[in-house]
Amino acid sequence: MENIEKVQQFSEAVKKIKSELRKDVVGQNEIVDNVIIAIIAGGNVLLEGIPGVGKTRLVRSLGKVLSLPFSRIQFTPDLMPSDVTGTNVIEKTPDGKMVSSFRPGPIFANLVLADEINRATPKTQSAMLEVMQEHKITVAGQRYELKEPFFVLATENPIEQDGTYPLPEAQMDRFVFKLLMQFPSDKEIVDIVNMTQITMDETAEAVIDDQAILDMRRLASTVPVIDEVVNYAARLVSGTHPELNKSETAKKYIKYGASPRAAQALISCAKVRALINGRYNVAYEDIDALAIPVLRHRIKINYTAVNEKLSVDNVISLLVKETKR
Repeated sequence: MENIEKVQQFSEAVKKIKSELRKDVVGQNEIVDNVIIAIIAGGNVLLEGIPGVGKTRLVRSLGKVLSLPFSRIQFTPDLMPSDVTGTNVIEKTPDGKMVSSFRPGPIFANLVLADEINRATPKTQSAMLEVMQEHKITVAGQRYELKEPFFVLATENPIEQDGTYPLPEAQMDRFVFKLLMQFPSDKEIVDIVNMTQITMDETAEAVIDDQAILDMRRLASTVPVIDEVVNYAARLVSGTHPELNKSETAKKYIKYGASPRAAQALISCAKVRALINGRYNVAYEDIDALAIPVLRHRIKINYTAVNEKLSVDNVISLLVKETKR
């Protein structure tokens, strides 16, 4: 009975979060759902879309709804790693002595928006690797821990646009999801215009705080997963590797496959999705629903897929159908 009550409370809290976000975000229902899942699961998200579809507004509104300190880093070609992490500075004390002290960068926040992350050079992007994986940074040999919950939501412009650098595969692997922001429909554009004519500011209000998020994360970690579902997730990930000869889809369409982090992301995020849907157990449908956002940035399709006009999402869908439950 205790677990049933906790699951209900979890589901109600997520409904309140979504309801508040609806005040500032028009459409993009799947994006909102998956961002919430990622935050609770403790993962980072990569959002791709053309400028102006509401990526930044979504993150700012999330900061207000979740009562989390928010910072924004605008990535540009001249941005240096120290501009992200912070640096040591020499300061004079009241008694005239010169001392070195650490001045934290904008990465020291609970919710960090890395805006247009692929406009910065790879050297600066690499500064995000340690912090995204370990939630710690090292500056001049000194380690600094970030306050939990910590979450990076990075936005990127499509690689076809001018002035972009492709993200390294190691960095891409640190994102649990890659989500694609779709261009709004005509009705949604009208709603956006009407909303912003009233105010350009976010109107959502706080509904939970950092401690509540950590409690939700702890509950999600306790959700049981049967061996058959874990094995299914493992087969799905190993099936993305053409060299293993486990999948005809992979041998035909995939150049290289996903890392074990993909399986970890599938299971941890599936636990959160199960709780949101009122279940205290992970089902096959949770894995299937999350397969595309978890895998789309972790695999590389080959020229055969491109020639047959198949997208990464199409190939993943074929892989899910092929993988036996």
